Amino acid sequence: MTRTIHCMVDDIDTDGLDFPPCPSEAGLRVYREVGKPAWRRWLAHQTMLINEYRISPMNPEQRVFLEREMVKFLFENCAQKPPGYVPRDG
Repeated sequence: MTRTIHCMVDDIDTDGLDFPPCPSEAGLRVYREVGKPAWRRWLAHQTMLINEYRISPMNPEQRVFLEREMVKFLFENCAQKPPGYVPRDG
C-alpha cells in the first residue's frame, strides 16, 4: 500500500518509503520526511560515493560515513562530490 507524505526535501506531497532505510534515528527521519523521488537521487549520489571512495557498505566505519553523507544530502543541502570527480559518459 502506498504511503503519502510531505517530502521535506522537495516540499511536495509524494509517495513515502516503504520502510526505514536503516535502523537509526536518521533512518527513521528519512522514513518520515523523505519521498521516493528524493530518495532515488540520494541512492544515485551514494552509488557515486561508494564507487569513487571504494567504500564497502559492510564496513561499520564506512556505513557511518555514508549515513553522515545521507543526512548532508537530504537535510542539510551541503553534500559534496569527491575532489576531482569527473562523471563518466555512457
